[in-house]
Amino acid sequence: MPDMADLTVKKADETTNIVYTKKVASAGDRTNALWKSTTVGTAPAHNPTLTLSSRSNADGKVRRIDHTYTYPQTAVASDGSISIVNLFQGSGSCAVPQGMPQTDLNEAVAQYCNCLASALIKQCIKDGYAPT
Repeated sequence: MPDMADLTVKKADETTNIVYTKKVASAGDRTNALWKSTTVGTAPAHNPTLTLSSRSNADGKVRRIDHTYTYPQTAVASDGSISIVNLFQGSGSCAVPQGMPQTDLNEAVAQYCNCLASALIKQCIKDGYAPT
C-alpha cells in the first residue's frame, strides 16, 4: 500500500508545475484519500480536488480503484461574495485483477494512464466530444 504524498503535475501550459497537497489519507477500504490544489481559489470549497478509494470485490479476485476529480470555476458577485458557478468533474474506476502477473499489470496501468494523458484524449475532453 503506497504512502500518502503530495502530487506534482503539469498545468495546461505543459511547463508549470502545480501541487495537489495531501489532505486526508485513506483509513482503509471504501474511504477516500483526498488531495487539494490549495493555490487555486480563495476558500477551501474553491480548490480543485482529487479523491481515490479502493475496495475488493466479493470473492477478493479483483481490487477496484475509484477516483473523482473536481475543478470549480468561481465568480465574484456585485456584493463581493464568491460563489462556484461551474464545476468540471471527472471520474473513473479501475478493476485490478489480483491474479494478473505484475509485469502485465504494470504495462496495463502505464498504457491506461498514458492514454488518458494523451493529446487526443485531452482535446476530446476540452471540446466535450469523442473523436470522429
